[in-house]
Amino acid sequence: MWMRREVWMIGVLGLIACLNARLGIVVSEVKGEDVDLLRKEGWHQFRGPEGNGVSRGGAAPVVWGEKKNVKWKVEVEGHGSSTPIVWSGKVFLLTAIDTGKVDPSLPKPEDQPRRVFGITHPNTWYRFVVLCLDRKTGKVIWRRVATEKIPHEGVHGDNNYASASPTTDGERLYCWFGSAGLFCYDLQGKKLWERDLGKAYVGASLGEGCSPVVYDGKVVIVRDHSRQSTIEVLDSKTGRTIWKKKRDERNAWATPYVVEYGGKTQVITAASNKVRSYELGSGEIIWECGGLTGNVIPAPVVGKGVVYVMSGYKGYKVMALPLGEKGDISGKVIWAKRRGTPYVPSPVLYDGLLYYLQSNQAILSCVDARTGDVVFNRKRLEGLSMVYAGLVGAGDHVYVVGRYGRMVVLKKGRAFKIVARNRLNDRFDGSPAVAGGELYLRGRKYLYCVGK
Repeated sequence: MWMRREVWMIGVLGLIACLNARLGIVVSEVKGEDVDLLRKEGWHQFRGPEGNGVSRGGAAPVVWGEKKNVKWKVEVEGHGSSTPIVWSGKVFLLTAIDTGKVDPSLPKPEDQPRRVFGITHPNTWYRFVVLCLDRKTGKVIWRRVATEKIPHEGVHGDNNYASASPTTDGERLYCWFGSAGLFCYDLQGKKLWERDLGKAYVGASLGEGCSPVVYDGKVVIVRDHSRQSTIEVLDSKTGRTIWKKKRDERNAWATPYVVEYGGKTQVITAASNKVRSYELGSGEIIWECGGLTGNVIPAPVVGKGVVYVMSGYKGYKVMALPLGEKGDISGKVIWAKRRGTPYVPSPVLYDGLLYYLQSNQAILSCVDARTGDVVFNRKRLEGLSMVYAGLVGAGDHVYVVGRYGRMVVLKKGRAFKIVARNRLNDRFDGSPAVAGGELYLRGRKYLYCVGK
């Protein structure tokens, strides 16, 4: 019996060490309740514990519907497409609420000049809200109004003012509303600090959306827009700027990936001119590589010393790049492909297989991450007509969430095999979260917890 317990403890400590490397948490600071959460993994940021869209904390349900395997469903006021995050028995979510309170000094939407996609600039006050829900019941534990402002720009009809996902380091919660500000709370809802990082001016007024990443006491914010793009790293305890660099980029929305490799902590950013790796502590560029198409949105994923980046606007491109190089590595691409890559939805890298969609369509490809060899190519997921949500993996399955409530579950592996088709009565643009065998789905109107 003692041997079994010793082996179990070694396994738990090994998992904690692995997760600490990703979360930037010191083992000695982890408390008992969080040890259990680390063991079950939680989902502390936009693309999950590994940053690759994968949860290893247990198999989520395969079959669900409005009356099957929905543990709870709660209505969320306002709009947002940010991923909910799960930590220590709590679910955190951001939303932006149009109060309807008009500023008469601003032009009415109907009096504004015609813009592409019919975008108008608001003339009403918005309330930017942070929600903390009980993981078991979905009931609100606390609710905080971060700020109230009239946004200086409009957004595309598919976007909103709460599209960046919150993140946590297990001690503090970081909530990024773009031009409306960055807000830091403790997990009980006490505001610790806030920062106004200025306004971004996104081309065509499409709206913001890149999520923050926290690592080793630092918060990374990337802002690629039509004026001066930047990357900024802040002290997580105080919000003070550690360093800030200008970027030669225009519109991009890809959330960065932070990874330790070759004795350095790299911040990898994907954009149209260059994919770049910055040293987290100093902001020095370690390596860079051109080759992606415009308006980069999918988040990079990393595995075994390689980062995979992709884009799907005005062309298709996926590249596998080595983490251990320096300088311009455009001639050192491991492999690349020019077909079938996503515009909006992020890929999932799961046990050596890279799954991704074509454009925003339900057309799925899978390649061997090491070689780029095609496992299966451009398979249509019948019944799904549009996908904005990133792909996720859990247990033996890969999950694809369609915009109009239809969802597909595939068997993980080299065979293309659909095991279930499900439906919920909502519109889904936010990427799912998976934690402890539960699937969290943020719809336009509701937040669902799917679990047995």
